[in-house]
Amino acid sequence: MELYQYRWVDFFATKGLKYLLILGFWLTLFPFWRLLMGPARRVSVLMSRAIEALSGWFQFPQTLYYHQGHSWAKLEDGLVRIGLDDFAQRLLGRPDSIELPLTGTKVRQGDVGWRMRIQGKAIEMLSPVTGEVVAINKKVLEDPSLILNDPYGEGWLLKIKPENLRVDLRNLLKGETLKGWIQGTLDRLRERLGGELGLMYQDGGLPVSGFVRMIDPENWDQIAREFLIPEG
Repeated sequence: MELYQYRWVDFFATKGLKYLLILGFWLTLFPFWRLLMGPARRVSVLMSRAIEALSGWFQFPQTLYYHQGHSWAKLEDGLVRIGLDDFAQRLLGRPDSIELPLTGTKVRQGDVGWRMRIQGKAIEMLSPVTGEVVAINKKVLEDPSLILNDPYGEGWLLKIKPENLRVDLRNLLKGETLKGWIQGTLDRLRERLGGELGLMYQDGGLPVSGFVRMIDPENWDQIAREFLIPEG
């Protein structure tokens, strides 16, 4: 009959001591790691949700052409109806007044097409096409809020008789190029606002109209021009 022989092993004299020390270190560190990473993770999640909300907030109808200065163009029986896009109107909010060129005036693609005055500051926007102004929207002069309520409809600004529409259209955005440009705009907005992104939102999760003025009340016009006057 065989008997098992038991032998005492000094665990602390072996490598087990090292394993216990390592285990104890991680058990001690884990709560502090969660404490430190928790706020950062929550901020990251909130930022991601905010950007996701932005993507669905700005509307860009696929039937229109867009200029990088955030104006749009719609072809109509040999003429081009133009206005400012949804991003621009939400960026700036309601203007105090709008200055449109007189009929018969010639505007050029990429040059100043009209101005909006907000809180005593003049914000210039660029024409998406070259041609002669044949009509202006007098209703929007009387009620600038039309550009907020219906920027692609009742809030239109000018009708242009184009000079060389085929060339102009090559420089405008539509389809896949439009999608890439929109994403680039959102990326720039995220980088520009950083931690101040939350200022864009009012109660209920809806962004504030004219949110650029909430971010920097003194120098908001400089931020606006970064988006409305493309480089190059």
